[in-house]
Amino acid sequence: MTSTASDLASTVASATSAAMEDLRFSLTDYIVFSLMLSASAGIGVYFGFFSKAKNTTEEYLQGGKKMPTLPVAISLVSSQLSGVAMMSVPAETYSFGFNMIFMVWAMVLAVPVLVYIIVPVFYDNNVSNCYEYLEMRFSKRTRQLVTMTFILNQFLMLPVYMFVPSLAFSQVTGYNIHLINTVVSSICVFYTMLGGIKAVVWTDVVQGGVMLVSVILVAILGTSNTGGLSKVLENASEGGRFDFNFGIDPRLRITFFSGMASGLLMWTGKLGLDQSCVQRIVSMPSYGHAKKCLVMAGFGFVLIMSFTCFAGIIMFAYYYGCDPIQAGLVSKPDKLMPFFIQDIMGHLMGMPGVFISCVFSASLSSLSASLNSFAGVVYFDYIKPRIHHTEAKANATMKLVIVVMGAYCILGGFVVQNFNSIIQTMWTITGINMGAVVGVFCLGMFVPRCNAKVAVSGIAFSVLAMLWIIINGQMNFKAGLIRYDTLPNGLDKCNAENFQVIFNAISNKTEFATTPIPSLEAPKQVTTAFDSDRDFSIYDMSFYWYKVLGAILVFAWAIPMSYVWPLDKDEKQNPKLYSPFVRNLLNQPGPVLELEELPLKTPLSDEQIKEKESGIASEA
Repeated sequence: MTSTASDLASTVASATSAAMEDLRFSLTDYIVFSLMLSASAGIGVYFGFFSKAKNTTEEYLQGGKKMPTLPVAISLVSSQLSGVAMMSVPAETYSFGFNMIFMVWAMVLAVPVLVYIIVPVFYDNNVSNCYEYLEMRFSKRTRQLVTMTFILNQFLMLPVYMFVPSLAFSQVTGYNIHLINTVVSSICVFYTMLGGIKAVVWTDVVQGGVMLVSVILVAILGTSNTGGLSKVLENASEGGRFDFNFGIDPRLRITFFSGMASGLLMWTGKLGLDQSCVQRIVSMPSYGHAKKCLVMAGFGFVLIMSFTCFAGIIMFAYYYGCDPIQAGLVSKPDKLMPFFIQDIMGHLMGMPGVFISCVFSASLSSLSASLNSFAGVVYFDYIKPRIHHTEAKANATMKLVIVVMGAYCILGGFVVQNFNSIIQTMWTITGINMGAVVGVFCLGMFVPRCNAKVAVSGIAFSVLAMLWIIINGQMNFKAGLIRYDTLPNGLDKCNAENFQVIFNAISNKTEFATTPIPSLEAPKQVTTAFDSDRDFSIYDMSFYWYKVLGAILVFAWAIPMSYVWPLDKDEKQNPKLYSPFVRNLLNQPGPVLELEELPLKTPLSDEQIKEKESGIASEA
């Protein structure tokens, strides 16, 4: 038995190696990829050394508040489309169906919320750092608590942003993944450190163009190679990828309701309440420019992400009945997209290089924007109060912070490589505190009666409660009580579809197949991606609900506690700190005063008596 297993492993490994030899980068692909990285570095050099701009923190972080609308809109789209989106979203729709599209469409609801409810507050209060608002509305302690969560999120997520495209590059080149991670992270740190927000925005424009071209090419070529759009839709329907889920059970992995609710909260939080995006929104010359920018960004995001979601459906339709994962050619779904690209584009000169450039572009845009905003938050919230501030010292310090954080991202790759599902890991990590952050901003803008004590305690309550729920949820995963098995695919059509590489791999694999020994244990009651036979438990809740629940918990705590800790009677609030619709509600007629509260009238003068009498006489 041991010998058979060893032979099987050896055979599959050799088949996989032979297959991947045919799916490697050519010289042209390397040239295309190098051009993209060189363009990004060149933009950083230009804005760092040759652009005629003042060496001030406002110029470095906000571009002198003169940033043009369209490039910033493209930059916002690019920074939301990390390499995780380019790699893991198609893997999600390939594995679990097209329900992910509901999360993308939630952006249609998020844009009006941002334009008419959130962003006007920042412009009315001349806010350059969104966390300034929390200090103005509540207290400095509230601001510090939320900036700590921002910094924690960046520490957890930035290594993920950079590692995922390195995974793709390693898949198609065979180079050591950590070597790739080091080289590309260093280039990103270089142009972000030198050029500031202008370099971030203009490299995002270049990278956004690469992304748009890539996803459209993938959609066209993938559909064509599968046999046309009708064949894609037919195979996806037969494979259950278009079985939309409208269930209300929060334990189901993703449904219409969880997708729309979590998408609305996430896009509102990421675009409107995260400093990496707010920094660019408030760099617009006026609110009118910001409004146009957000509308364009929303449209661009929905367009590209819809293509990206559908890429997973095309990928499934292409491999319907001949799954590379089951064949042992791809170790996990997150690695499937580069395999697919090489399979359908490998014969086209430079096309694999374009796609890998797309994945790297997405991650570089996310990483550069996050590094720039991270440096600003760390300096202004934690370093500036403790040193003698000068503009030169501030810029030097922020550049040093970016370099240190870049080094951390490289080291963090050694941890990220152990994650099974990147997208699930991201949502779980950010689920701890993102809901609380969005909740406290909304609390400040919507509920005038809440004070700083209520806000701080609400954040603490939400974060601790979500941490408890998520830890217990992960323990249920470890115990096998939650198991997200993917929708089925097979290997029965490999010969018919002429997938020679995959067919050879599974032929060798089945040669040594052994009959599995049936388990004598009673089957466990489990929660799956699509159903559950367990008694309801909040610990079984889908990770897509974590952010929503975190925001709800803030309000569930804050509203009752605002009566326990009410505002001081002499505490005056600036109406500009509230959202426009709340200000309108507050502009009600004043309360009717009791008689004793009315001011006493002063006696009329002789002239006033004569005027009054003459007025009465004229009326008569």
